[in-house]
Amino acid sequence: MNDTSQHRPDEREPIIRVQGLVNRFGEQVVHDGLDLSVRAGEIIGVVGGSGTGKSVLMRSILGLRRPDAGEIEVLGIDARSEDAYERREIERRTGVLFQDGALFSSLTVGENVQVPLKEYHPHLPDSLLYELALLKVKLAGLPAEALDKLPAQLSGGMRKRAGLARALALDPPLLFLDEPTAGLDPIGAAAFDRLIRTLQQALGLTVFLITHDLDTLYAICDRIAVLADHKVLVNAPMDEVERFDHPWVQEYFHGPRARAAQQARDAGPRERKEGID
Repeated sequence: MNDTSQHRPDEREPIIRVQGLVNRFGEQVVHDGLDLSVRAGEIIGVVGGSGTGKSVLMRSILGLRRPDAGEIEVLGIDARSEDAYERREIERRTGVLFQDGALFSSLTVGENVQVPLKEYHPHLPDSLLYELALLKVKLAGLPAEALDKLPAQLSGGMRKRAGLARALALDPPLLFLDEPTAGLDPIGAAAFDRLIRTLQQALGLTVFLITHDLDTLYAICDRIAVLADHKVLVNAPMDEVERFDHPWVQEYFHGPRARAAQQARDAGPRERKEGID
């Protein structure tokens, strides 16, 4: 007898549901009836041409922008709710790494990581705050001495990791990454990809990842959501996306850069690692 008590991977409950999303800026329509679901425990890559509203979609899901129409549910909570407790609950249970890291320039890395901890756990003693910040910094792949450095004293890749440490401060089940490998060299970008996959597997994270990086899409994403024509055209594993009949999709996923990314993926972890480390 088949065991029906366990969900197959494609039957996992969505942790994010977006239905009929409409976003406009004046007369410019960015989204028009956009639907999207993100399943618990997956890394979903969100891709699309310039102006397709990838970051606008992320901000709408996070409640940072109120859409013109549509429904958004995050972690079982209405993201459009005016209830202060519900909005704060979404904030507490989501971590966000913006493209530039968005670190406070006048605070050390450790102090940056402590900001959400102090906001949501104001009674924690300083000694525990320090230890928690140190733990998150190490989780993000930074050395302990980075804790006392200012953002300006870090390389671009280290600032990304410091921003990731802060995003992980409250142990959120849901992580948003906006162009996490932008500006990184190929070695740094590949290392960051491996870090995200390792953290996702170790911590059971769900990851919403906006990227233009084909290597990232091929290397770590479970599904790809393609934005075009004001909607999500397709939201599926890479092999299905590659077969989707749309001019932008075919050009993007069958061009020379896509072929190189596919070859790197097909080379296997050992060869990829030897080629980039």
